[in-house]
Amino acid sequence: EEAVFLRKKITLLRAFSLLIGSMVGSGIFISPKGVLQNSGSVGFSLVVWFACGLLSMFGALCYAELGTRITKSGGHYIYILETLGPLPSFLFLWAEFFAIRPANSAVVSLAFGRYMLEPFFAPCAAPVPAVKLVSLLGYYMVLTLNSWSVTWSARLQTALSIVKLLALALIIVPGMMMLTQGHTENFQNAFDRQSLVLDKLPLAFYAGMFAYSGWFQTGFVREELVRPERNIPLAVIVSVITVIVGYMLTNVSYYTVLGRQDVLASPAVAVSFVQRAFKSLISVVPVLVALSCFGTMNGGIFTFSRTLFVASREGQWPPLFSMIHIRRHTPLPSVMLMFPLVTAMVCIGDIYHLLNFFSFSRWLFIGLATLGLIVHRHRHPELHSPFKVPLFVPVFFTITCLFTVAMSFYSDPVSISIGCVAVLSGFPVYYLIIHRQMSNRCRSLFYYLTHKLQLLLEVVQQEIKTY
Repeated sequence: EEAVFLRKKITLLRAFSLLIGSMVGSGIFISPKGVLQNSGSVGFSLVVWFACGLLSMFGALCYAELGTRITKSGGHYIYILETLGPLPSFLFLWAEFFAIRPANSAVVSLAFGRYMLEPFFAPCAAPVPAVKLVSLLGYYMVLTLNSWSVTWSARLQTALSIVKLLALALIIVPGMMMLTQGHTENFQNAFDRQSLVLDKLPLAFYAGMFAYSGWFQTGFVREELVRPERNIPLAVIVSVITVIVGYMLTNVSYYTVLGRQDVLASPAVAVSFVQRAFKSLISVVPVLVALSCFGTMNGGIFTFSRTLFVASREGQWPPLFSMIHIRRHTPLPSVMLMFPLVTAMVCIGDIYHLLNFFSFSRWLFIGLATLGLIVHRHRHPELHSPFKVPLFVPVFFTITCLFTVAMSFYSDPVSISIGCVAVLSGFPVYYLIIHRQMSNRCRSLFYYLTHKLQLLLEVVQQEIKTY
């Protein structure tokens, strides 16, 4: 009897929890090795971590302005669609669905499985099949929860955000205590230029930016936010500053306790840290890290389902995915769509190759979205925005993103070329399916299948647009 639409259930606290929960996940517990490996030294790796945090703040400020200027949900997709047009927005959607999002979800899921099993197999590494099985079970649990209730997904995100900060505190405190006691030997000759390889720096930035990624999540749920004009800027500024401080202190703690060689040799840096710092919590911290990854999976599913929902509503994705469950008020078809691709990538993937594979596409389109902000300002100077950043911020961020993407072809040409092909493969699909009209026979068959799936899933079109 009620109108079926997505309710405004995301308050400022829940928005803050969504951002913290999306940023503080597997990244800070697996990326230190990738950053150090590609930057060459302890000192340069810390510079990369701070630079990534600063760059994330610039990007978050740009997205905060986009979120106040463009009142639809959808994040990167809707920003590119509204500013640069339908073709680049469809290419993003295509790459996001077939490359970026499943690879990202697979990386986080594999980190969840690895840390969850680590206490049971220490000091040996957990068997790969067991890690992948637990990874999939964790992902399926989050998938089920997001299909069941928006409220409970948001509540879980808030609770797990507290767990994430607790996990960081358990790493930061002993490291800082050892540092104040004079254990600075691991920082001797911190800026060793002999091990610095410039063409590997883009991969170091990819690993660092992966750890910070998540600052753009409020844009995906814009229509479900309470007072978005106020809460989007507040949530992104406070959350990004919190994460920058936490990440810098965490990395200093890692190097204080472990040192360069131990970080490079460790398959799970946080577990190696606990083994060295205090063995009494050897079984606690990995579980906290696993729960942290669980929260990142939850935030990723929660937000990406809204991208598919909006793309379907805009006519660039099948109409079934703009439908909502009649009782649960969740975008059930959009939530369930990632199930097969993530399952496949978890089964066949490796964390670091997956990370390079999806980072190219992700940062290419984030750069295009902030380029779109510059274009939108030029086209609509009369439009009043409740939040506005200086022009040099989107200009600097856009140039940095596109330059890093270009440089990455020299760093890892194989993975980046695969990502590039994934993006370019969307061109023929766009012109054959989206740009051209389907024949009447194909359209009739398509709507027949959609109707049957609609009845099976108990979903209907949104009755009220909330933007």
